Amino acid sequence: MPELIADRRRRLRAARLYLVCGVHDEAWLHGVLAAGVDVVQLRDKQVSDAELLHAAPAFRRACDRTGALFVLNDRPDLVQATGADGVHLGQDDMAPAEAREITGPDRLLGLSTHTAAQLDAAVDADYAAVGPVHETPTKPGRPAAGLAPVRHAAARAQLPWFAIGGLHAENLGPVLEAGARRVVVVRAIERAADPPGAARALRAALQRAGAEVPVGTA
Repeated sequence: MPELIADRRRRLRAARLYLVCGVHDEAWLHGVLAAGVDVVQLRDKQVSDAELLHAAPAFRRACDRTGALFVLNDRPDLVQATGADGVHLGQDDMAPAEAREITGPDRLLGLSTHTAAQLDAAVDADYAAVGPVHETPTKPGRPAAGLAPVRHAAARAQLPWFAIGGLHAENLGPVLEAGARRVVVVRAIERAADPPGAARALRAALQRAGAEVPVGTA
């Protein structure tokens, strides 16, 4: 078990491109993961538990083929059943320490943060999402946090962190200049006409910022 969590944390530290998406088939997932996505989070509030459990094997297989990490959104109770590498929580979800008691010590735990204080308090998490940089329809009612939390994370964060919120290849410049070297995207890949192409464009932007890591292979 110590070796397993150490390997997951090693891959997390190397990760640069993180995709949050709904249910997709294995071919779609493999395409975007092989194009450069390091972490994929299954987040679909519209499906039942049974549908999540049915969808999970495709995520697990695609991640196993490419070396990516598979994270489940806000369901620590389903992490073991889905075979996920970890769970991601919001500020209004279960406390990280409580979630870890459910998932077990060998799973990753991520936490969304929206302020410098929330990031500084994320001592029980393995990684943090920092934002939203821009307002986004995936989080209605959540105001943009701008670049201040990103700059704070670049200067002070003690754990791996990802900038998040309305990001795509064309607007990464200011986020990277503020110190981000890892990003979370949703619509930039999921809604793209060419999802693998969008993943490659994002990867190229990260590489130009000096955030090079090996791209997953089949």
